[in-house]
Amino acid sequence: MEPIVEVVALLLGFMGWIMVGVALPNRYWKTSTVEGNVITTSTLYENLWMSCATDSTGVHNCRDFPSLLALSSYLQASRALMITSVVFGTFGVVLTLIGMQCCKAAEGNPVLKGKLTGTGGVFFFLQGLCTMIAVSWYAFNITEEFFDPFYPGTKYELGEGLYIGWCSGILSICAGFCLVFSCKTTTDEKPAYAYQRTIYSAGAASRRDAQSTYDKNAYV
Repeated sequence: MEPIVEVVALLLGFMGWIMVGVALPNRYWKTSTVEGNVITTSTLYENLWMSCATDSTGVHNCRDFPSLLALSSYLQASRALMITSVVFGTFGVVLTLIGMQCCKAAEGNPVLKGKLTGTGGVFFFLQGLCTMIAVSWYAFNITEEFFDPFYPGTKYELGEGLYIGWCSGILSICAGFCLVFSCKTTTDEKPAYAYQRTIYSAGAASRRDAQSTYDKNAYV
């Protein structure tokens, strides 16, 4: 693998991993809409962990969701996917760093380093996939409630946390593709024993020819 590809892929994956960590605690996954409201006295916003409100004076009040089992299924799934995404990103960063050519670990085994780098790319790809599923599923429910004319509750719009998650997923998937399809898992070097066998065969043939010539001369 070219060193420049490794560096670019690592930077993309690392940025995606950091952005997952930023999106996960972000409070603005969805914000209340002002569509159809003439006077708005407070703004509501939520994320995966809490619901908050801001009044006209700028005072923020937040409360955690009371029970995990009482949450919607998509919210529970989004939590699990985002946490899994952080774990996958951690493995991806560590394995890619070890497998890079500039790293001294396993320096004498390029095939092993290539496999480590490729495995790191797989983890980056899984990180991006989990993030995209979680964020897109959450956004789908927001838009479904927003365009439902019979929905009785508060309607929300997409928040900045979702856009950060989408950017993170794209960066991680790009990093994974670069590492997986560019890693080197085979060696072009010929084994030493083949070279030794060739020399040995050539030497044995020379000795046989010399012995044959000697026998003929002795006979004459």
